Amino acid sequence: MTKQINLVINGKGGVGKSFFATNFVQYLKDRGHVHRAIDSDHENSTLKRFHPEADFINLENRREIDAVFTTAETCDLLVIDCRAASTDLFIDFFDEVGLAEVLRSLDARLTVVCPVNHEADSVEQVRILSDALGNGCRWLVVKNEAHSDTFKLYENSKTRRHLLDALQAREITMPRLYDWLVTALNEHNVTITRALNDPAFNLLDRQRLKRWQSRFYQQLDSATELLLPSDVIVKPRT
Repeated sequence: MTKQINLVINGKGGVGKSFFATNFVQYLKDRGHVHRAIDSDHENSTLKRFHPEADFINLENRREIDAVFTTAETCDLLVIDCRAASTDLFIDFFDEVGLAEVLRSLDARLTVVCPVNHEADSVEQVRILSDALGNGCRWLVVKNEAHSDTFKLYENSKTRRHLLDALQAREITMPRLYDWLVTALNEHNVTITRALNDPAFNLLDRQRLKRWQSRFYQQLDSATELLLPSDVIVKPRT
């Protein structure tokens, strides 16, 4: 079996990295996929707040970044939620340790998961990453509809053409969830799966959450070859 490491990263803050990672980890739980999760945001620690069993690493400590690979020695599926302004840290780290050789030693694949939005800075961060890492990893772009469902800057960019044509990147969409529902999830510190049975959420809001989660899970199901270990059989959609 080939191990799978998923690095959720975009140096631009506010593009939906932690929201994606939190819901992706819940997807893995709901689908029954054994995994480990790592949070690296020392200011918010959103992933660890919603999934307390997640590990934490301080990206300012070079030795702690080693956990990205040392954890993969004992698990087959790893998710890392990268804090903002971490692009250069990971590029330098991968160059230092020799990414390709380490992945071969682990029999692992790395997928770089890049949420993007309508802003130019989010696209520029993907360009920096893709120029540095190239085909040394696999690429999944997540179009985050939180603030806009149009992505003209990304879709018309040379970066996108390079990703799709040269790096065989895939794209999925993360649908918009109403702000008041995101706020309520944060206020109660519950994931959507837990909220579906939480009396703090009324019937219609639970239904909205259920439909959002179903749409998001369908998007993830369509990209499992990039997100799950090579021999995992995807369970039927629900």
